[in-house]
Amino acid sequence: MQAKEISTGAIVVYEGEPVLIETLKVQTPSARGAATLYKYRGRNLVTKEKVDFVLKGGDSLDEADFEKRSVSMMYTDQTHLHLMDNETYNQFALELTAIEWERNFLVDGCEGLFALIYNDECVGIQVPVTVELTVTQCDPGVRGNSATSRAKPATLETGFVIQVPEYLKEGERVKVDTRTGEFLSRA
Repeated sequence: MQAKEISTGAIVVYEGEPVLIETLKVQTPSARGAATLYKYRGRNLVTKEKVDFVLKGGDSLDEADFEKRSVSMMYTDQTHLHLMDNETYNQFALELTAIEWERNFLVDGCEGLFALIYNDECVGIQVPVTVELTVTQCDPGVRGNSATSRAKPATLETGFVIQVPEYLKEGERVKVDTRTGEFLSRA
């Protein structure tokens, strides 16, 4: 897979280990003949470490031999998240420290979850790009402040805090981008 084809969410093999690409920055040269640089930040799915690397436009990496399985969230205990494969009913346990970011968007009955299986072991999960969550706590909007689009902090049902428009109230459902953690719209 060439550097220009690698996008966020892709899983590639970098230095012999599977890496999930989290962010991508493209740097185009100003001089003639210079190569476009692709700067990647990813997470090694085996060691859980952050990985930064740069590729030129003509460079390529192999796509990781991963299996994505549709799973359902069963329950969470003190140290692990327990998942069940929707087809084979196999169960997987994943350490909570391995999914710090994804935990902000997981609720009971969450649909569209995928387990990332590498060498018959669950090494991570993939959450949907957008999720709908309920606002559990936020300050009320002040009348007269709606002339400018201000934002205020709101706590979601998972405990995650995001910035929302001032007109939102407690109990409303909102759509959140799981890649950035930003408010998208009302649900």
